[in-house]
Amino acid sequence: MKISKRLKTICDLVDKKTNVIDVGCDHALIDIYLTKYNENKCIAADISENAIKGALINIEKYNLTNEIDVRITDGLNGITIPDNNTIILSGMGTKTILKILEDTNNINNLIISSHNDLYLLRKNIIKKGFYIDTEAIIEDKKIFYTVIKFKKGKRKYNHYNYTYGINLSNKEYINYCIEKNNTVLTKLPKKYVLKRIKLIKENNYLKKHL
Repeated sequence: MKISKRLKTICDLVDKKTNVIDVGCDHALIDIYLTKYNENKCIAADISENAIKGALINIEKYNLTNEIDVRITDGLNGITIPDNNTIILSGMGTKTILKILEDTNNINNLIISSHNDLYLLRKNIIKKGFYIDTEAIIEDKKIFYTVIKFKKGKRKYNHYNYTYGINLSNKEYINYCIEKNNTVLTKLPKKYVLKRIKLIKENNYLKKHL
């Protein structure tokens, strides 16, 4: 079964035999892969009826109709979260993710790939009593994606961890971040001194990891 680099990265972070809830499952490729190869019991959930129709077609194609539970729902609404669980949220923005995760009391593991505002995502999930277990940065079709695995517990982080994560091993991604900051600096009026100093400091931090 072939899946994209981004989806494969998400799957690789899921512990075997955990109970998975894939929120925003789209066509359920993650759920099919995890059921076939990782011994997971999956709930595939999406608010889109069209997405669920596609998911059901794919699930039937791989003869997993009796293995994967499919739900049409908004976020986690109506889903009883099982023990030993992993919640996957990918393909949506940070504000939507945080709205879905207003109540995280019964959640053990989170695997999140947000399209935007990773600083806000990291800071708020950590405030909810999670720590960053693993981060993976991948380039898929010339787009960088960050996949973060959170676990229950506490660790201390600084501004740079919240902004750029705990894994700066991808040199292409570091250069991308530096170039992005430089673009902002060239357009930023000189009167914004503190903002300019902040971006210069961030670039210096990034350069240390090259």
